[in-house]
Formats: sequence, C-alpha cells, structure tokens
Amino acid sequence: MRTPCDHVVMQSASAKAPCGPEARGWILAATILGSSMAFIDGTVVNVALPAIQTNFQATVVGVQWVVESYGLFLGALILVGGSLGDLFGRRLMFIVGIAIFALASAACGAAATIDQLIIARSVQGVGAALLVPGSLAIISTAFDEKSRGQAIGTWSGFTAITTAIGPVLGGWLVEYASWRWVFFINIPLAVVVVAISLWRIPESRSERAGRIDWAGAILATLGLGGLVAGFMESVNVGWRNPLVVVGLVVGLSCLIAFAMVESRVASPMLPLALFSSRSFSGANLLTLLLYAAVGIFFFLFPLNLIQVQNYSATAAGAAMLPFIVLMFLLSRWSGGLVARYGPRLPLIAGPLIAVLGFGLFAVPSIAGSYWKTFFPAIIILGFGMAVTVAPLTTVVMNSVDRERVGAASGINNAAARVAAVLAIAILGIVMVMVFDSHLNRDLTHLALPSDVLQQIRTDGNKLAGLQTPASVDLQTRAEIQESVKQAFVSGFRIVMLICAGLSLASALVAGVMIRQDVESTLPAQARALESDGRDSRSE
Repeated sequence: MRTPCDHVVMQSASAKAPCGPEARGWILAATILGSSMAFIDGTVVNVALPAIQTNFQATVVGVQWVVESYGLFLGALILVGGSLGDLFGRRLMFIVGIAIFALASAACGAAATIDQLIIARSVQGVGAALLVPGSLAIISTAFDEKSRGQAIGTWSGFTAITTAIGPVLGGWLVEYASWRWVFFINIPLAVVVVAISLWRIPESRSERAGRIDWAGAILATLGLGGLVAGFMESVNVGWRNPLVVVGLVVGLSCLIAFAMVESRVASPMLPLALFSSRSFSGANLLTLLLYAAVGIFFFLFPLNLIQVQNYSATAAGAAMLPFIVLMFLLSRWSGGLVARYGPRLPLIAGPLIAVLGFGLFAVPSIAGSYWKTFFPAIIILGFGMAVTVAPLTTVVMNSVDRERVGAASGINNAAARVAAVLAIAILGIVMVMVFDSHLNRDLTHLALPSDVLQQIRTDGNKLAGLQTPASVDLQTRAEIQESVKQAFVSGFRIVMLICAGLSLASALVAGVMIRQDVESTLPAQARALESDGRDSRSE
C-alpha cells in the first residue's frame, strides 16, 4: 500500500514553474507511471517471493533481504532524494532515479544468484528514493493552486488503480512467464517516462535549498542496515556470532550518532525540532507501530497463500485486491470523518478495527474457501486502514507550522517505510522460532532416520519453502509436508496476533498523544485533503 502523506508532499509547495494546459496531461502521465513503478514493485515482488525462493533454493533470510534491501535504501534515503531535487533540479533527479531504477530492474531480472538479486534490489531502492519524491515534487511545482487539487486527484486515482492491478499482473507473470518479468516490465515503462520527462516536464529548483545532509544519510543507512542485518542473520548464525553482534552494535551506535548529528547540522534531513509537537510525535509513533504490522503482513501473507494454501500466484495477487480497493474507495469518506469528529477518534477507531482484522487472520488453518477464511479478515483490515490514513495525514499536516509541512510529511512518509523494514527483520525471527519449534515437535512422532531429520532441521529456515528429502517414501513425504504447512500456520498466527497488539498500541498512542483540536490549526490544508479524496473518486 502507499504510505501516508503523499498528498501533503504535493500540496505543501508553491508552483515555481507552472506548466501550460498542453503539458499538464503529459506531466501527469510521466509522474503517474514513475510513481507506479515504485509503488507496484513493493507489492509485486512479494507475490513473486515463493518463485524466487524455489528458483534459488533460498532461506527465509535470503527472501527477506530481497524485500529489505529495497526498503532499507528507499526508507533511509527518501528525504535526501527530495533535497537533491530541490538543489540540482527536480526533473533531473526524477530522470536519474528512473534510469537507476530501470537499470537495477534489468539486473534483478538477470540475476543468477540470490546475492546478485539482493544487490540489484539495493540499487533499485536508491533509484526509488530519487524518483518517488521527484514525482511528487514535480506535481507540486508544475501546477498552480487552482489546478493542483485536480492534478493530485488524478494522480491518486490512477496510482491507486495501478497499485491494485500490480499484484494480479505480477502473479500472472510469475505463473505464466517467469518471476524475472516482474522486473523486466519496468524497462519499457522507464523509457516512456524518461522520453516524456525530457520532452514536456519543465525543470524547477528550490530558491531556498540548503546543503545536503550527507552525514545524516550515511548514518541513517548504516544504522538501519546494521540493525536489519543483525536481526535477520541471527536466524542463520545465532545471536553470539560476531556478524550479528557487530551488526547490532554498529547499527545502534550509528542511529545514536544520527540523532546527535541531526540536532547540530544546519540543514538536517530529520529536523528534530518538529518532534516538540506532541501530536506530530504521536502521529509518527502511531505510524511506526501500525505500518510495522502492515509491513510484516504483506510479506508473510503471499507466502502463506502460495506455499501453504496452494493458491496460484495470480490468485494470491487477486486475494489482496479488496484491501487496496477499499483504501481507494473510502478515501473521501474517511477525510470527512476528520471534519465531523476530529482526528483523534478515527485514529483510535481505525487501528482498533485493524486489531479485529489481524485477529481474524490468525484463525484459518489449511484449505477452506477464500471467501470464508481470508476475505472477511482482509475487508476488515482494509476498512480499519481506510479509517486511519486520512486522519493520520491531517494530523501530520496540522501539527507543525505551514512552512514545515513538507518536511513533516516527508518524515512521516519515511517512518512508514522504515517501520516495514524493521518489522520484517524483527518479526521474521519470531516466525522462524515458532516454525522450528512446531516442526520439531511434529517430527518426533514420525520416527524419521537421523540423517533425514537433520536435513529437515538444517533447512528449517526456509519455512514453507522447505523441500522434503527425496529418500523418504510417499506417505512419509506427505506427512512431512503437512507438518511443514502446519508449522508455518502456527508461526503466521503468532505474528498476526503480535500485529494485532501493535495495532492496539497505535490506538492507545492516538488516545494519549493526539490532540482533539489539531484539525483546526490549518483549515485550508484540511479542506485540500478532502478535495483530493473527492477528486480521486471522480477520476
């Protein structure tokens, strides 16, 4: 799903290089296609993960790195990407981002090993960190205030459609072509976007662009990278391994140094002064908790559907459609909740509804109709998130001074991405621990030969991608496969209950830290948000 505050990034700037009517359609086409490449890539790759794991015989840690390497660089560098556009030119950075993203996509599709794929995904994340803020900034500066609301509505509508189509298209490509085409399909799209950008998009820069906070960017990347590496590699080598210890120590030290640097530099990528607002701090803490739950869900759910429930890749992609469609259709309605009730009540109610959704995901076992098992859960979860996102965006907009709305929205946007990265790394450990415990308990009843038992335990970190040893008979193989599936379901249930706990905690944060009257601070901005939702529904 898209992160919160995308609308605010576009709404917060004034038009420096307004375009003529003849260029508006082309600018929207380029920014929609560019944004969609990055949005789709997150969801499509998740559907392709089982095929990637099978192709490379990868462990769950390798599969995690395929997702994490992209999210890590995107989350850590997205604020710097916006600053580079302000300084050197928004169109230039947008085109550079598209080019890097396309070249990295080609490398992903051609990867011969899981390590090559992870490296290519890291570069892809760097490209996304340039193109995502670039596409939003181009809309904010190329359209004047009169036409910007309609432009944002058009962008929102079309990117929602492409984001919804993405998992289904990705599943179809995986099923009938190859997982590699999930990446190759970005290349022709990138060529079109670059051509339109050079032809029709005017260049613009910020007159007040400050210096790039390279120290902050490097420390943020090393800090997040160290923590993620330490947590994830602990599954493979144990907590006492020097790689894990050094990763965690370096990561924590770099994040502490990052906070110190940001409090002293002239142009910080993360202005700590913004957190003096209780509502802004609460909104970002809520974002971290709730989007952590959503991030690990979208990582594990496709694995459950394809490897355990025996869905096709196409069906797994389609299974997530109700969530995305609900988020799109209810955008205007949820914006109206802020005007009627203020932001705090929806920010309590939305996560509480999500608690029920995550709880329902912990119920199904193996088999059963989608409509009776996962459909009710995904509808409730989608409804809870739809209730939450617009009020969350409004709080971020209105809890800081008007001049700092752009920075505040960028921070919240990055917080959502970082939350998913950390959740996949940390809760992935919980998933593996529960899986191993359940599987080992089941295997003791099968009286397997010691060499077979050792092989299965060694491959336990592949989760449901574990291959049954060929030396056992058909009946024993079927029993092992059933035990593997049941072990995955047990781990999935525990993680979903933890996600319900994270959602509950985010509701408590809203009740304690969000001011009820925050919506009155910037009424014009709040009205603009409602207008964006209305425009996106009309497209």
